Amino acid sequence: MLSLIMAGEAIFTLPYHVTRFFRPTVLEVFGLSATELGVAQAAYGVVAMGAYFFGGPLADRFPARKLLALSLWLTASGGLYLATFPGYYGAMIVWGFFGLSTVLLFWAALIKATRSWGGISNQGLAYGVLDGGRGLLAAVLASLGVALFSFAFPDGYDAASVMAKRAALQQIIWGYTAVTALTGLIVWFTLRGLVETTTSAQSPLFVHFWQVMRIPAVWLQTIVLVCAYTSYKAFDQYALFAVRGHGIDEIEAAQIVTLGAWTRPIAALILGLMADRFGVSKMTVVCFGILIISHSLFAFTGQAMGSFSFILANTVVTGIAIFGLRGLYFALFEEGRIPLAMTGTAIGVVSVIGYTPDVYVAAVAGYLIDNNPGLLGFQKMFMCLLGTALIGAIAAFAFTRLPKVAPASR
Repeated sequence: MLSLIMAGEAIFTLPYHVTRFFRPTVLEVFGLSATELGVAQAAYGVVAMGAYFFGGPLADRFPARKLLALSLWLTASGGLYLATFPGYYGAMIVWGFFGLSTVLLFWAALIKATRSWGGISNQGLAYGVLDGGRGLLAAVLASLGVALFSFAFPDGYDAASVMAKRAALQQIIWGYTAVTALTGLIVWFTLRGLVETTTSAQSPLFVHFWQVMRIPAVWLQTIVLVCAYTSYKAFDQYALFAVRGHGIDEIEAAQIVTLGAWTRPIAALILGLMADRFGVSKMTVVCFGILIISHSLFAFTGQAMGSFSFILANTVVTGIAIFGLRGLYFALFEEGRIPLAMTGTAIGVVSVIGYTPDVYVAAVAGYLIDNNPGLLGFQKMFMCLLGTALIGAIAAFAFTRLPKVAPASR
């Protein structure tokens, strides 16, 4: 499980962490506007959509160890190119490559292996441990990265030259690349004994597809995922929100997001345990309720509520809900009674739609921010997030009303 946790976070440090924690610097060093970076990251989502679809059946057929290790090594190779600071089109290419390398052979294999580890009665714990552990690793890496980044500017960030910022960011990218490659080696040697349920290599690749498509729980879970993931993707904008929306220093903005990220291991684990006791879908409704409140505060309060303390507090509350949902939405597979042998295919179907925010959130947010200077663009972004949280809450409530059937065949 420790190997799964390490793999599950290390592979996303390059496509996500760099822009989440250092977004203002990325825009300056890469020479991109918020819209251009959003479009480049949308390339990730476009490629990932197809990769989710084909990756699900592959996870039902091949051992997780081989799929995960190869994905990590491919992603690390993309980090070497990212460290050269390619321009707009180069950024589109590298994020498109990340969409393939982090999803096709990786994502469904990771989720299926975690479900196997959790058994019938501990799905909340399994996914809570996975995402909580990933969150702990992410927070540690982010804290180290922000500390090293700040040490690179002894005279202050504003006094630093573009070349100094470029050198500091390059060190961050190289560090993430090394962690990703090393994790691939760890996975290769530690997952040899993982017990998995796989489909015969001679059977059709999409043998379970139509069975999965006829399950109502799959469609409700898809809606829950797309709404929860929309808020998660928007978390990448919080540092820029603090800087451009409220005039907070770049270093303090990075600290706000990093402290928000520290809620992930706590929220995912505690809410996962609560889900095993009270029901996964019920706790999902609670998390969406928290998001509705926190998004409303950022959407409808102005400069008067733009202090460091208020933004930090509401970011922490938002983080609890977002990262709680990340520890819950795949645990719905067991509550929805999806057979284990079909898990990979179900993950592929749910993820194709559920992760479409990879395509549009960064691009839409970038457009709103660039075309509505100051705080207004961010307020419009949070209004959109409020709408998706409401839809997610309705879908999660509908999931609680599904008829109870016999346990899934394992």
